[in-house]
Amino acid sequence: MLDRSFGEFARFVVIALVTTILGFATGHWWLALCAGLAVYLFWVLWQQNQFDHWLANGRRGPAPTSFGVWGDISDDFYRIQRRHRKEKQKLHAMLRRVQDSTSALREGIVALEDEGTLAWWNPAAEQMLRLQSDDAGQPLVNFVRDPRFVEHMYQRVTLQKTGNQEPITLPAPGDDSRILQMEVTRFGQDEALVIVRDITRLHNLEQMRRDFVANVSHELRTPLTVIAGYLETLQGSGQAPKNWDRPLAQMSDQATRMTSLVNDLLLLARLETSERDSGRDKVSVRELIERVAEEARALSGESHAITVDCSEDCVITGDSGELHSAFANLAFNAVKYSPDGGPIELRWTQDAQGGHFAVKDSGIGIDPMHIPRLTERFYRVDAGRSRESGGTGLGLAIVKHVLLRHSATMNVASTPGRGSTFTLNFPAHKLTAASSA
Repeated sequence: MLDRSFGEFARFVVIALVTTILGFATGHWWLALCAGLAVYLFWVLWQQNQFDHWLANGRRGPAPTSFGVWGDISDDFYRIQRRHRKEKQKLHAMLRRVQDSTSALREGIVALEDEGTLAWWNPAAEQMLRLQSDDAGQPLVNFVRDPRFVEHMYQRVTLQKTGNQEPITLPAPGDDSRILQMEVTRFGQDEALVIVRDITRLHNLEQMRRDFVANVSHELRTPLTVIAGYLETLQGSGQAPKNWDRPLAQMSDQATRMTSLVNDLLLLARLETSERDSGRDKVSVRELIERVAEEARALSGESHAITVDCSEDCVITGDSGELHSAFANLAFNAVKYSPDGGPIELRWTQDAQGGHFAVKDSGIGIDPMHIPRLTERFYRVDAGRSRESGGTGLGLAIVKHVLLRHSATMNVASTPGRGSTFTLNFPAHKLTAASSA
């Protein structure tokens, strides 16, 4: 930059000297100097005007040819223009590759800007959401009006909730026979990406599985009741041969176990297929925990030290039967997997986040690798011990669905050989003070 300024200054000095010398030769040096400076100024202004005209026309074509400092500026602009054009071509090529790639995807991709307005989408999203080419710039919620998705998108776009959230499952706009799964991910400042998947086939298969399990479980109830009744009659009649006592006792135990399994399957099917709203019962936490503790003591046969810590009572709004099932399943598991004489604590605490019901045992503990799968149906950490304890393998799956229906979560802390602590966390909006209930 200094070299250019010095060169232009030297050019100005040369013009001034030449015109001064010519002026002395003619006897009017000051007129010649003024004329030379005027020519120089006109030349500079003319180059500036050419450059301004080129900028005003959107820099179409190469920069105007100039000399001196304006020539250097034009050359710099020309080089910048060429570099910008190449980068723009690369960017367009990259965008074309991205669009071609996303066009081949079966999942719908929707790019949002300005807090939820449509910027771009691929053909799969256009087909699933029934979008048209002139819909760009409109809010996505104008096309997907389901309140659950509207709330989910608002929370994600405005960053009210961060971290991992389950995708939203809802019927396709204008076609209730198709089921879509939608997930919103924010990036940049005001941009978001919506992933849309057609899960109609998976949804139908899952519905068929649920219906099959519910129907089979319901149909098994009657024959199991008949079998259990005849076994009880044979055992109580005293007319069965003595060598039948053991087989009859084993058959009665297995019939009882199958009845428990059928009852759990029916409860799980009802939890899965009913509405997510958990009911409006007012359930006293202290009374519920005391009742569950008495049932756990009965199951234990007084062979465990079961204590209750519930210094602050409150009321949970929900379904009393479901809440009892969730609390009891955790307490019964603690009894089944704790050694005789081992302490078991049922504890209720509250804080700003809500209420927390914890069951702490002194049992065999759980290896951390098994914890993520504990709520799967029929998943067993130790199949042998589970069968010996008489469990159905559905208890924690039932707890999971009860918690989903009460907007609650479960945490598990366990050390092999030192016991486990299962904690149910209920949000504050589900709780009210016992005195005001």
